[in-house]
Order: sequence, then structure tokens, then C-alpha cells
Amino acid sequence: MQIVIHCSGFPLTDPLAAHVQKRLGYALGRSAGKVRRVEVRLSDLNGPRGGIDKRCLVEVRLDKQSPVVVEDVQSELYAAIDRATGRAGRAVIRRVALINDRRRQHTPQDLRHWNHGL
Repeated sequence: MQIVIHCSGFPLTDPLAAHVQKRLGYALGRSAGKVRRVEVRLSDLNGPRGGIDKRCLVEVRLDKQSPVVVEDVQSELYAAIDRATGRAGRAVIRRVALINDRRRQHTPQDLRHWNHGL
């Protein structure tokens, strides 16, 4: 799984990058085999004025699927990262389960039974 982190309005520090990677590891660990690439965009919307303005946008690209995109805005950047990565992990698990359910519905065994009735 390839992880790319972009920052806007502040530098990407080693502790910040390590936190993002650790949280993504927790959130996507069960689904890591299905994930091709994860892009994380961190930004400070209001700059030095403060307020609830730290944004974390997570885009998870799965094999042959549209991306899962989750955004969270909090007053603290680490809180935004924690919430966005957690929500992205749950969304990816739901997407993978949906894909697996669709595949199970159209297995060759089912098709044999359908063709056998003709």
C-alpha cells in the first residue's frame, strides 16, 4: 500500500508523517491487500487565525473501484487525522464487503444451476 502525504500551510514533520502512517495502518490493516494507494491531504484552512480549521482529507484507491474519499475538520490536526482515517477505514471495509457480496451472488456455481434449468 502506497501512502502519499501532502501538506498545505505547514511543513510535514517526521512525527506527523509517522502518526498518519500509524493511523492508516490501524484503519486499513484488514483491507490492506485491496488498497493500491492512499493520499492524505493536510491543511490549515484559516492559517494563523486559529479556530476549527485543521483539515484532513483521505483518498483511498482500491483495485478497479472508484476511490473512497473522507474529510474531517477539527481544531487540532491530530484529531482530524484520527477521525478521518478511522472513517476511511470503516468505509473501505464496507466497500470491500459489498464487492465480496456481489461476487458471491454471481459465482459460477450459481450460474450452473441457472443454466441447468433451461
